[in-house]
Amino acid sequence: MVRSLISLVLIIALLGANYSRYFIYAGFELNDKYIAAALCENIDKPMLNCKGKCYLAKKIKEAEEKEESREKQLRKSHFQDAMAVQEVAVNYPSIHIQLISFDLPFDLPQRSGSIFHPPQTV
Repeated sequence: MVRSLISLVLIIALLGANYSRYFIYAGFELNDKYIAAALCENIDKPMLNCKGKCYLAKKIKEAEEKEESREKQLRKSHFQDAMAVQEVAVNYPSIHIQLISFDLPFDLPQRSGSIFHPPQTV
């Protein structure tokens, strides 16, 4: 019972974060008359026939800006400066470095100037 409740809460939280724009649309559709009467910015301009769509556009823009700022913060938190503050000199003792030279018992293919063409089928 507890696991199913926790999983349901997590699913709703994930959907709420990803589909916030749709929740704004649903809230507008449920409260369209109230928004048109009380919250509409163009209520004094009836020729625009806005009916609260200005309020809806403003809320959607706010949600998009909030999402963009959240993404920027997420990118900033993952950004790391890769700047060397001090020079680091690495010195290997010569006893550890050993040059190895050997001859191969076969010849490596030489690069030819021609381009490989697949066989022609007749």
